[in-house]
This record gives sequence, C-alpha cells and structure tokens, in this order.
Amino acid sequence: MNTEEKAAAPAAPPPEDDGMTWWYRWLCKIAGVLGGVSCAVSGVWNCVTVNPLNIAAGVWMVLTAFVLFLCEVPFCCQFIEFANAVAARADKFKPWQKAFFYCGLALFPVFLSFSFTTLFGNAIAFATGVLYGLASLGKKGDAVTYARLQHQKMGDEERMTEKANGAPE
Repeated sequence: MNTEEKAAAPAAPPPEDDGMTWWYRWLCKIAGVLGGVSCAVSGVWNCVTVNPLNIAAGVWMVLTAFVLFLCEVPFCCQFIEFANAVAARADKFKPWQKAFFYCGLALFPVFLSFSFTTLFGNAIAFATGVLYGLASLGKKGDAVTYARLQHQKMGDEERMTEKANGAPE
C-alpha cells in the first residue's frame, strides 16, 4: 500500500474498554503466567505414572499451560508463527469469556483424575479464570451514587403507594 491508500483507508476502531484498570490487567496476566508454569510442571509430573487417566490429565495440563502462555504472553512463544494472531484474538474476548475458558481448561483434568497434583497444579490457572470473572462484574460504585439511587427508589415507591391508595397527585 502506498501512502495515498493508507490515508484513504479508514482508521481502525479503538479497542473496547472492558473496565479493567492497568494494574488489574497485569495481575490477570501474571496469574496466567504463574498458572501456566504450575500446570506445565504438575502436568509433566503427573505423566510419570502407569495410570492412563493420570497421563491423560497430565497431557491436558501441559496443553492448558501452552494455551495460557499463548493467550497471555505470546512473546514466550516467538517460535510459533500463529502466536501473535491467537493472542490478538484472545485479547478481543470479553473477560467473562476468558473466565469460562480458563476455568473450564483447569477443571477438566481435576474431573479426569482427582489427585493432589491435578488439584494444586490447576489451582492458579483456575484462579486466573476467577480473576477474569471478577473483572466482568465491573467496577464497584461509589457511596454517593448508591445513596442517590436509593433515595430516588424510595420516592418512586411513595408515589406508587399514593396512586394505589387513590390519593390525588
């Protein structure tokens, strides 16, 4: 594209604000990295057995670690060609979608093979999903706005009571 075509092309829309502060976004990313590390280490340790369900749970945990690294810190996966594309798509997800995805990835090996290794290996990955779930609830309101809403609600209830009793307006 030459400069004329770039100037004529519409500007990309700004990303949606999901209500997360910068420090909470970094907290979620750090939790994702720690969850990936714990899943990878526990998954490899879980594969050192003869029980096929433990091996399957361990392989799932290693894949969960890979997905966490791919979605949260794609610069750790520079040798994979599609890492940046996957990370860009994962960043477009809403926090509640990431919450369901990460919690589902973390719960499956626990149901597959309930053991100390699977439970604690997936705990941080599950906590990452919980953090994203809390982010989807939104910011906490301030006391002044809440008091104003309560006062308005009480006034509406008084008017409804007067109308129900037949009092003139």
